[in-house]
Amino acid sequence: MSDLHIRCAVHTDIDTVLRFWREAAEGTSISDDHDGVARLVARDPEALLLAERDGLLVGTVIAGFDGWRCSAYRLAVHPEHRRQGIATALLEAAEQRFAALGGRRVDAMVLEANERAHHTWAAAGYHREDHWRRWVKPL
Repeated sequence: MSDLHIRCAVHTDIDTVLRFWREAAEGTSISDDHDGVARLVARDPEALLLAERDGLLVGTVIAGFDGWRCSAYRLAVHPEHRRQGIATALLEAAEQRFAALGGRRVDAMVLEANERAHHTWAAAGYHREDHWRRWVKPL
């Protein structure tokens, strides 16, 4: 993995990230637009982590911390680069960020139907908590 570079996204990465998510991520979010990602990068410049190989975006994870909870979103690896340790490297970077900020536990948003992702998260030491459900209300 020495050729893998993980860095924080900047404003000029936004359109590339959105294109990447359309190809590599499962599902969509109400915030999957330029304004949504721009707000994330402006509010927490270290939250959106990008994995690059030879200058090409191959993976992402959002490692958000609100002072109370550590939350992982949008763990995505390009289909042609899966099973090469990129998700593991991104999660390790996210967890290092959380630990440095004083985080105690990571909550990860994982689609129920994305069984491939379930294996990835489990292999990284995460487990499913069935007694919680996410409740949402669009604004």
